[in-house]
Amino acid sequence: MSDSFDTSEVITRDDRLWAMGAYVLSPAAPLIILAMADKKKRPFVREHNIQALIVGLVSLALGFLLAFTLIVPLALWFYMVYLGIQAYQGKSVHIPLITNFAQKQGWT
Repeated sequence: MSDSFDTSEVITRDDRLWAMGAYVLSPAAPLIILAMADKKKRPFVREHNIQALIVGLVSLALGFLLAFTLIVPLALWFYMVYLGIQAYQGKSVHIPLITNFAQKQGWT
């Protein structure tokens, strides 16, 4: 687990719901959150939102590339539901490659 967000920040129930929604409804929900000024400024929401967007786009791309099988995109969706549950519990998640990439870009 990563603790890149400010631990002094109060993580509200609303923050946790938005973070969970970003994973479960990705890539649509993260794009909506990016348009919401008050949500995208919350460190906890921003961290989870960017990761959810990247994973959602990868899942979407794999879905198109592997249209003959639903196993990979479906497995990724279940993984994103798991990440959403972790976010709802107020935890920060570390997604291999994606978390480091997002942090190096300064997005989280």
